[in-house]
Amino acid sequence: MNIQDIRSLFPILDQQVNGQNLVYLDSAATSQKPLPVIEALDRYYREYNSNVHRGVHTLGTKATDGYEGAREKVRKFINAHSAEEIIFTRGATTALNTVAASYGRANLQAGDEIVITHMEHHANVIPWQQLAKATGAVLKYIPLQEDGTISLEDARETITDSAKIVSVMQVSNVLGTINPIKEIAELAHSKGAIMVVDGAQSAPHMKIDVQDLNCDFFAFSAHKMCGPTGVGVLYGKKALLENMEPVEFGGEMIDFVGLYESTWKELPWKFEAGTPIIAGAIGLGAAIDFLEEIGLENIEAYEHKLADYALERLSEVEGITIYGPKKRAGLVTFNIEDVHPHDVATVLDAEGIAVRAGHHCAQPLMKWLNVSSTARASFYLYNTEEEVDKLVAGIIKTKEYFTNVF
Repeated sequence: MNIQDIRSLFPILDQQVNGQNLVYLDSAATSQKPLPVIEALDRYYREYNSNVHRGVHTLGTKATDGYEGAREKVRKFINAHSAEEIIFTRGATTALNTVAASYGRANLQAGDEIVITHMEHHANVIPWQQLAKATGAVLKYIPLQEDGTISLEDARETITDSAKIVSVMQVSNVLGTINPIKEIAELAHSKGAIMVVDGAQSAPHMKIDVQDLNCDFFAFSAHKMCGPTGVGVLYGKKALLENMEPVEFGGEMIDFVGLYESTWKELPWKFEAGTPIIAGAIGLGAAIDFLEEIGLENIEAYEHKLADYALERLSEVEGITIYGPKKRAGLVTFNIEDVHPHDVATVLDAEGIAVRAGHHCAQPLMKWLNVSSTARASFYLYNTEEEVDKLVAGIIKTKEYFTNVF
């Protein structure tokens, strides 16, 4: 990986913020977009903007080919068995809500158990809370180890014969924990439960093989993996999707509409009501081409190296608390003694350094950590060790500023 060549493809990085060269360390919230993705979106709108599936004219055919071509790219990207198993959604949040609203409401009843963890993003907590309220099911949590990892022994004890759904994020957006999804899926299936995976923080950074993981559903978003905002993917095993009802109704997803009854199209279109996210899907396809040309294995290895370097440098700072395991994905979440995370982020921003501060849509985890909020620096393929050094220098400057002021 030639990082400078890669950085040159991200025009947004070539700017100053508050008089300083931009250091963007918030890719876990949303990644920046490379020229191939920007150009693919521009090309669609300039050259063949049209609706899909419905028209027989040239632009409509070209748009349909681009949209369905992107679906096939997604299929290969996660190694799904069939393109029928790839549903385009508004994002990972919509994908997870679809599973809860469609599969969950049809298959759960009072006393059944839904199993998640304390580290989940709100998008993988609230849909299951609502499902439990609607059906009388019980929501259970696999406990976390002291370092923020999951023990398979705890998972085995929590996932009982009453479990019907197990839903776990593959990578924590706060701790950087990489969860043993394949093993948890095996435990879930041994009890007759399905396995749902929130892949929002894993799909951008590592090679995904849904058949090897043997998960039943897998959700991720384009905007965290160099693609556009407003589009994501729900993968589901064909046998499950075929027996699920749509959660949105309207044009495109129908086969026949009568005055009092309607029937649905086959997969995947029965879950894609209305005009779909055409430009977004095409942009996602371009993002997949970009990432695969570099190589997901190369990206993962580079980010692990960057995270190790960040942990080493940050550990040198007195009064800093770092959360999560030593072996982690490419992010570091921390607090500075006696300095609020929002103040940390504000001072760093004055140095041109963009980090995230807050609860990161993970309030149950914040409670488990016994904090209200944290600061987070998250890395991607365009970040460098020099930027980590700037982060450390900015944190030291933050400490000095608040020490002198107070």
